[in-house]
Amino acid sequence: MIKKILSVILVLVVTGGICALVHNIRVVLRNKKELGRFTQKTVYTAKPGKTLVIYYSMTGKTKDIAERIAAITKADVYRIETLEELKSSPSLYTGVRKDLKNRNYPALKGDMPDFSGYDTIFVGAPVWWYTMATPLYAFLEKADFKGRKVIPFSTQGSNAGTFAEDFTANARNAETGIYEKFNNVGPEYDEAVNNKITDWINRIYE
Repeated sequence: MIKKILSVILVLVVTGGICALVHNIRVVLRNKKELGRFTQKTVYTAKPGKTLVIYYSMTGKTKDIAERIAAITKADVYRIETLEELKSSPSLYTGVRKDLKNRNYPALKGDMPDFSGYDTIFVGAPVWWYTMATPLYAFLEKADFKGRKVIPFSTQGSNAGTFAEDFTANARNAETGIYEKFNNVGPEYDEAVNNKITDWINRIYE
């Protein structure tokens, strides 16, 4: 009986490992295909006006994209920070799933930014459980964009879920622009990611 149980467990583990490997290979190939479109230098032509980049980042992936956007647009930057620092762990993501269901979002640190001096506001966060990270939900509960152009972006392993729809539904009084998603990739794609960002911002202001 014990041998049979162990055999079943082994089969499940091997099957899960194979599925994970196949998924990872598909993600790698998808990233290579998508970013292969951005190997040529993209000339920046957009005129977004006075710009602010707002972001939440736990592992640094969203911070990287936000800083690239800020460098290209010469924007000011505002980082969303939680009162209690969140750290990546299995228990965090288990708790986040429950928090999203109950709309229980973390307390934030610091004052809200003043939107009044900006023409364009980029807002980004990682995808958690196929939607926005809970700190971004907490931020949007407090924010009133008062008719300004607001451009959402996300970072994720491979699936952005309903990030864009959820952002639009929660961004009060925002004129929401073209959303863009950025899969987490290695430094070999740095130039392509910069070209993708530039192309995206250009399309917003065509």
